[in-house]
Amino acid sequence: MRYRHVQARPAARRDLPQPPRPPLPFRPPHPDVVVIGSGIVGAACAEALTRRGVRVTVLDHAPLTSGTTARGEGNLLVSDKPPGPELDLALDSSERWPRLLEELDAEGRDPGGPALAERCEYEAKGGLVVALGEPGARALAGFAAAQRAAGVTAYDLGPDEARAREPHLAPGVRAAVHYPQDAQIQPVAAATALLAAVRGRGGTLRSGVRALGVERGADGRVTALRTSAGTLPCGAVVNACGPWAGRFARAAGAPLPVQPRRGLVLVTAPLPPGTVRHKVYDADYVGAVGSGDADLRTSTVVEATRGGTVLIGSSRERTGFQERFRAVVLAELARKATALFPVLGRVPVIRAYGGFRPYTPDHLPVIGPDPRLPGLWHATGHEGAGIGLAPATGELLAQLYAGERTRIDPEPYRVGRPGLGEEARWTA
Repeated sequence: MRYRHVQARPAARRDLPQPPRPPLPFRPPHPDVVVIGSGIVGAACAEALTRRGVRVTVLDHAPLTSGTTARGEGNLLVSDKPPGPELDLALDSSERWPRLLEELDAEGRDPGGPALAERCEYEAKGGLVVALGEPGARALAGFAAAQRAAGVTAYDLGPDEARAREPHLAPGVRAAVHYPQDAQIQPVAAATALLAAVRGRGGTLRSGVRALGVERGADGRVTALRTSAGTLPCGAVVNACGPWAGRFARAAGAPLPVQPRRGLVLVTAPLPPGTVRHKVYDADYVGAVGSGDADLRTSTVVEATRGGTVLIGSSRERTGFQERFRAVVLAELARKATALFPVLGRVPVIRAYGGFRPYTPDHLPVIGPDPRLPGLWHATGHEGAGIGLAPATGELLAQLYAGERTRIDPEPYRVGRPGLGEEARWTA
């Protein structure tokens, strides 16, 4: 038998290592929603959205939580709000804050570590509002009665009862109201905890990225956010830029009358424990005495921190984004604080700090969709109350976005309401 030699075709050697293929570029899914602003309100919106499974990216032009939130006192107040939409948000947030911290703690807690509420320095210390004269006492009594009818817990106190709670109060105190629902939280720690939950659920956090405007599709809806780092496709944008919300709204073509209003705070040297036991305000601060939109307004807020220092506020100035402090404002804060607590007159002030609060003409936040630009949402205009109103704001916005039934009526906070003026009803 004759054999013919046949040369075999070379075959791929599966037993030898093959040259590596270049990896395909990783393209993460585009976010459903981009939240502009990593402060407490933006963080609360992002947390509430990701809790519903929404893909979220949070952008900030500065380091995370370093804006208005980092320059606040951390007040969680119902005592300073008359019956109405802002009080509705405050009461809802007052209930949500401790429950939210507990839920986030259970979701991402480090075993053996301190509770999240402790890390965020949450303290339900209660508020004490005092009146130094008879006219103020009468006005405060009427203010508190109206609040009680709206669901606020408020206890009227006489001068002796007030001084039993705060022994260092001035002898001129004529009446006081105790608000046990008032609380305190460390703002940056709280916002950071909310953002940590967003990241833990797959969200993205980006600092140092400036929002420049939006892109629209053929149907007029938002299709992308234009940023200093490029264009980011998305389905919706939440304007939570705080004092800068008016600037972004104009850049997006849907202007809002949100302006910066500066607030200053004095910080004293540490005092012995118990010198100031509650969050103490004068009747002017809560609106029982005096009101208005003057370019400068000061009222007295005094509270101690865990470190023993005392925070003294507060002021409201329309100065644009001017950073320089005015000595006359600091002096007025000190004068009013020592009138309420004479002991503070012997304590040095070690520093002062301030920040810009997002102000609207009718003193109500803007929460919800913008009908002029489908896909644009707003969560801004909380002025000095953003820390206290954040959980309810985030929940309301997320409920509206998800098409859920809302716990709070969204109508008072809508874009285009009469209190915002013509600027919120036309497109630039």
